[in-house]
Amino acid sequence: MSDELREYTESTEAESNGLAWFVTGALIGVGIAMLYAPKSGADTRQYLADKRKETLDGPARNFVESSKEMFERGRQLVDDAADLFERGRKLVKG
Repeated sequence: MSDELREYTESTEAESNGLAWFVTGALIGVGIAMLYAPKSGADTRQYLADKRKETLDGPARNFVESSKEMFERGRQLVDDAADLFERGRKLVKG
């Protein structure tokens, strides 16, 4: 049982070390990027906000519009099915 525990502990430590190195590398990368950024912080934030709007607003708007269209089609299908059901019921009753 101690061998299994030792293997588990070693694998857990290796995973923790890998994650720690990844986070450290990411922080170093962010720091270097901030030092070599061609614009000031406010300009960079504004640039990123504008790019986010450009890339996300278009697809989001398309998604909302297509969702509305699908909802309306679904509503129409339900209304048609209800009409058919009602007609069938009237035919059965005579």
